[in-house]
Amino acid sequence: MVERKIVAVIGGGISGLAAAKAFDEKGHRVLGYERSADFGGVWELSRSYPDVQTQSPKELYCYTDLPMPAEYPQWPKGPQVHAYLHAYAAKHGLARLFRLNTEVKSMDRRADGKPGWTLTLDAGGQEWTQDVDFVAICTGQFSEKNIISHPGQDSFVAAGGKIMHSSDYTDPSICQGASVVVLGGSKSATDIAVNAVKNGAKQVTLVYRENVWRIPYYVGGINFKNLLYMRAQEMQFNGWGRGPGKKLVEAITKPLVWANFRGLETLLKLQLGLKKHNMVPTIPIEKDVSCSVPIVTPGLFEALNAGKIKPVIGTYDHYDGKKLTLTTGDVIDCDVSVLAVGWKLGIPYLPQAYRDKLIESDGQYRVYRLAVNPDLPDMGFVGFNSSFCTVLSAEMVANWLVRYADGQLANQPTSQQMGQNIDQMLHWKRNERPAAQIYGGLCSAPFHFHHFDELLQDMGARQWKRSNPLAETFSPPDAAAYGRFLATTPQYHAG
Repeated sequence: MVERKIVAVIGGGISGLAAAKAFDEKGHRVLGYERSADFGGVWELSRSYPDVQTQSPKELYCYTDLPMPAEYPQWPKGPQVHAYLHAYAAKHGLARLFRLNTEVKSMDRRADGKPGWTLTLDAGGQEWTQDVDFVAICTGQFSEKNIISHPGQDSFVAAGGKIMHSSDYTDPSICQGASVVVLGGSKSATDIAVNAVKNGAKQVTLVYRENVWRIPYYVGGINFKNLLYMRAQEMQFNGWGRGPGKKLVEAITKPLVWANFRGLETLLKLQLGLKKHNMVPTIPIEKDVSCSVPIVTPGLFEALNAGKIKPVIGTYDHYDGKKLTLTTGDVIDCDVSVLAVGWKLGIPYLPQAYRDKLIESDGQYRVYRLAVNPDLPDMGFVGFNSSFCTVLSAEMVANWLVRYADGQLANQPTSQQMGQNIDQMLHWKRNERPAAQIYGGLCSAPFHFHHFDELLQDMGARQWKRSNPLAETFSPPDAAAYGRFLATTPQYHAG
């Protein structure tokens, strides 16, 4: 019989909700902690910049048992995603499992010698400790702002300039009549640049380090999910664990694959007018696709064509009053500086000795199935398996993690097996597919199917592919189908 555990779930976003449901339905006592005043994580309304919307179509951004509402647009806006997450929490009664406005300050091994951890918690300045048997860390990759500074910024602010992280850009009225500079080339950077134009900015400059391939919602009139989300396309990238047979097929089909990707690049260059804006990347698209590939913000290239957004390849050198000098030597007016420079990966509340076992010197994470580390007992991660279908990825790994914690995986790995697999995956990331090192190596894209296959097979699922081979090979992941696959895994209940 599986013993009932006290399980801490840290974070109340997409991943925390998935983990809370998975552990709760298996009979464990879940203690959820969310530091903000509401569920939602990156979709929590106070953290969402105006006009934010999903990069993935709604049918690829949902849990297995709750489709997005039919009336939602193909790419839902931030408030709609937030409402959807609340609907999921309500459906499964997850609010009863969480304490909001509660931060995990630190965690350490239990002093009583039992398995598990002691968490130090803080709510409104009141601190206390809580012993738990297992910890699911669900704070994902977007919880700690990457705060950077540049010379002269104090005098810039003193002169009336405004500097903010992209997540703090919540009042677009500051752009009215202003010279706005956005630092960064991600989707959040282009979203904010376009929003600044819409809200009457005098000029908008987009400053970024290098060109990357950007994928429009429709490529040549085809929804991009039908280009990048298929097994047929996934097989054209150099995934991990390829045996001699797969490598032989790769060698034979290499010219066709090369031609396929060159054709896609040509189409993108023509459709978006990349050459005109000096925005053609130097890295071949098949080597560059990962979680960092941004979707084109609607209106971006229209604004570039109209001269309303000026792109500059470089970065900030220093502020001088309300002027900004770039590394290119350009000096531009600046009233509002938005730093779309992302988030810091890390688990600040985990003791340094354990972080050293988890994170290698080059920032790569030592995680098996993007979920656990054999040297960090009684804990795991949900939402560290970043992807193009984030919600489904979190739910899949949450279901894997509860079975791992309970010793109920059909393929329950030993510490040695996990260590060997981690080393093999790190070798693949560093030597065969450098793009896979993005976000500390915590990205399963574009290998969603491969990742899900491994998780389901570990869980002992009797089915992990749709019965129609054409649909399985040439269509995107189907959340409802994955719900059916999960139902074919051996069932149990703790207690």
